[in-house]
Amino acid sequence: MTQISDSAAWQSIGLGWQPSGQAVLSGALLELADRLDRCFVAMAGAWGAREFRFPAFVSAAELHRLDYFRSFPHLVTFPVCLDPDEPNLERFTGEPVTGGAVALTAIEPVREVLTPAACYHIYIHEQGRVFERAQHYTTRNTCFRRERYYAPLRRQWGFTMREIVCVGTLDEVKQFLATCRGQVEALLAATGVPVAWTAATDPFFQPARSAQYLAQRVNPTKTEAVFGDDLAIASVNLHQDHFGHTFDLSRDGAPSFSGCVAFGIERWLHAIVATHGFNPARWPSLARAAAPADQVASP
Repeated sequence: MTQISDSAAWQSIGLGWQPSGQAVLSGALLELADRLDRCFVAMAGAWGAREFRFPAFVSAAELHRLDYFRSFPHLVTFPVCLDPDEPNLERFTGEPVTGGAVALTAIEPVREVLTPAACYHIYIHEQGRVFERAQHYTTRNTCFRRERYYAPLRRQWGFTMREIVCVGTLDEVKQFLATCRGQVEALLAATGVPVAWTAATDPFFQPARSAQYLAQRVNPTKTEAVFGDDLAIASVNLHQDHFGHTFDLSRDGAPSFSGCVAFGIERWLHAIVATHGFNPARWPSLARAAAPADQVASP
C-alpha cells in the first residue's frame, strides 16, 4: 500500500490543498472523482432513484427540528451577513480585516446553515408526503463540518457527499440497505480497495436525549466501510422512523422508515491512490464497476 505523504506527487495528479480544510481537484484526480460519482449514480439508477440538486444552504429552523444544534454544535458552519444598518456597515468598513481574519460587527439573525449532510434536504423537501410505495432518491452536495484538525482528502471542512435514500416500510428499507451494501462491495472489489465493515462510533444523527423519546424510538444504526485503520469511505444507515416522524413522512397511517447509503468522494480518492499509487494508468477504470439493474429488485 502506497504511503501518501509526498505533496509533490499529490500535486502531480491534481490535488491542491487549502489549510482551511478544503481540497482543490484537477487533472487525473478530478477525472477519477467524476468516474466514481458516475458509479454511485448508476447504483441509484438501478433503484429508479429520482435525482435532486439542492442548494448549499439548509434551513436552520428545519435542522432544529432534528435537534441538530444541541447534538452537533461543534460541527456546524454558519453563513452570516452583516446587519444592513448604515452605522453598523460603517463600523465594519473601518478596519474589516485584521491579521487575516474578518472582524465582524453586528450580524443579521442566522436562518440558514451550510449543509452538514446531503440527504437532510430530501426529507425536508418531501415533508408532509404520504407514500403508497417505497421511494428512492439520490443527491450530491458539498457538505461542511468543522473538525479539530484537517487532512487532505481524509478529513475536510468542505467535502463532497453522494447519497442514495430509501423511504418506505421497515422491511423495504432493510432490503434496500442490504442490497446496496452488496452493490458497494461489488464496487470495492472492482477498485481493489480493501475495507472492513464496522459499526460506526459516531451517529448519523443524534436522537433527542429525553428518556421518553428514547423509550419510544429505537436508536439509528450505522455501518461503515473502513479503509485502513480509521477512514470511513462509505456508510449504510438505518434511520428507523426518525425522519418520517420529524417531517411527517407517512406510510399506511404511520411514520415512514428511511435509510441511506452515503459516499465521501474525496475519501474514495484517497483510498484508491493509497492502494494503487500515483500513476493514473494503474487506477481502476470503473467502466463496469456499478452493479447492473437486474441485481436490484424492482422498486
